[in-house]
Amino acid sequence: MANPIANSLLSVLIALFLISSSLAISDVPFIVAHKKASLKRLKSGAERVFVAVDIYNQGSSTAYDVSLTDDSWSKDLFDVVSGNISHSWERLDAGGILSHSFELEAKVQGMFYGAPAVISFRIPTKAALQVAYSTPILPLDVLAEKPAENKIELRLLARYGSQISVISIVVLFVYLVISPSKSGAGKGSKKRR
Repeated sequence: MANPIANSLLSVLIALFLISSSLAISDVPFIVAHKKASLKRLKSGAERVFVAVDIYNQGSSTAYDVSLTDDSWSKDLFDVVSGNISHSWERLDAGGILSHSFELEAKVQGMFYGAPAVISFRIPTKAALQVAYSTPILPLDVLAEKPAENKIELRLLARYGSQISVISIVVLFVYLVISPSKSGAGKGSKKRR
């Protein structure tokens, strides 16, 4: 005969399993957005920020009226050179990807901490507009005084670095084999006396 507590616990676990599996099958979009920014120094001394936002629909249904807004770039600090800081699409299918990029020119020197971009979209089963946020960007050191890099040295290091390290290891091994050890030299001198 089965324990009544065990039977009730088993029935609760089965009910939870059925409810969770029915929720996992639900037909909704799942929006994931990745925002990245990179700095590019121009020969004129100005610095440009290239921003790209990739929006992924990892859900099982289509998202409609998808719009991206990235208001973290203040007009006091940056000028839009190409593109636009906001963009809209009619739809984003399940498993689909949308990309948007724009370029800014920095006006002021200093550290810049950008906020995540805001993605809003509509689900046919819900009347309210849904909102998702992109990943934040790493802090940007805009118009920073950077020491001039000698590109020739970096190129040589990238090209011949592995060969130099192998040769130095072989030379060190040969040196260790050829040179007499100090402990062996001390014992040998004691035997001679």
